[in-house]
Amino acid sequence: MLNLLLAASADAPALGLKFWAYAGFLAIVVFCLALDLGVFHREAHEVSMKEAATWSAIWVTLSLVFSVFVYHAYERHWLGLGLDTPMYNSASATNPDAPPIIRGEVRGLDAAEQYLVGYIVEFSLAMDNIFVIAMILSFFAVPGKYQHRVLFWGIVGAVLMRGGMIFLGAELVMRYSWSLIIFGAFLLLTAGKMALIRGTSDPSMNIVVRLAKKVLPLRDFHDGQNFFTRRTLPPTYARDPVSGELIQDPPPVGSLGRLAMTPLFLALLMVEVTDLIFAVDSIPAIFAITPDPFIVFTSNIFAILGLRSLYFCLAALISKFRFLKPALILILAFIGMKLLVLALPPYLDEIGRWFGAEIGPVKSIKIDTLTSLLVVVATLAGAIALSVALPSKADAAR
Repeated sequence: MLNLLLAASADAPALGLKFWAYAGFLAIVVFCLALDLGVFHREAHEVSMKEAATWSAIWVTLSLVFSVFVYHAYERHWLGLGLDTPMYNSASATNPDAPPIIRGEVRGLDAAEQYLVGYIVEFSLAMDNIFVIAMILSFFAVPGKYQHRVLFWGIVGAVLMRGGMIFLGAELVMRYSWSLIIFGAFLLLTAGKMALIRGTSDPSMNIVVRLAKKVLPLRDFHDGQNFFTRRTLPPTYARDPVSGELIQDPPPVGSLGRLAMTPLFLALLMVEVTDLIFAVDSIPAIFAITPDPFIVFTSNIFAILGLRSLYFCLAALISKFRFLKPALILILAFIGMKLLVLALPPYLDEIGRWFGAEIGPVKSIKIDTLTSLLVVVATLAGAIALSVALPSKADAAR
């Protein structure tokens, strides 16, 4: 029955069926997150390196298995996937008048390659996010056993934010192909900013944190894993005589006040803001791989789902890979150039006429997906190898 339904889907209206593809993917994500929080992390505890490595392996495996689904779904057009799909026009490489983006049929191998490249690009760019998250959790003194809770709800917010940004971006590039030029230029500027400018190291100076403090009062102590509290005094703890665990005492009579934020909520707020900032960089990067919103959305979400577990694995180790940040800058610059050489040439003649110059038709250059994959993987591998071979003086002295 399932095979008949999937086979028949190719003849049904593609738009309505694709809705069910998105719904099915989101159902898988919700199930995995509910299983994670409701079963494996019901009780707050500090995530060990072994546990983090196990969950990282699970998320990476799920992401790779999903690429197999992508191949078969696009090859057989299950739920309309691969039909009437936005795609970069290969004809623009030989015909300057050809539009850079068209709608057409995408086969399984192309879709799987695009998904894997998008996933690797997003996953590698998420590495830089780990530095910032580690700084935020340290600044707000979030205990190790509550860090998972902050990152879990941070991921939920990231899924919602990125979903909206991706579909807005997909509609933008389909209607206005020149927006790819803006995306490419923005990525180049971001790469330059990362190379030349260091951001502030004080999260309390962030405008979002300052605005939040104007809305609700802030307590300078944690109240367990609560984001909000009515306590006006820090909680006290007593050790259970049977289990030996610390149990939080009830608040003293008359010590409760108006609802206030805890540092845990501010940490969550900053993690969300950080992801939004990184999404502004990373989402244009994946549109350089494909304009297909399903591939962009699924590869992006799988990458950030693995970010939480990856954080616990690499937060303490990633500083040893001192060439990783330059590698991420090179990847952003490469992807920005890839977008520009694809989208800018058709407009060069018109731009030239603005300045009184006759340039004539210029062909676009489309860098294929496999080449992009090799460049990204080789850059990351080279950065890791150089970091191991040429450690910093501080690491070498240890």
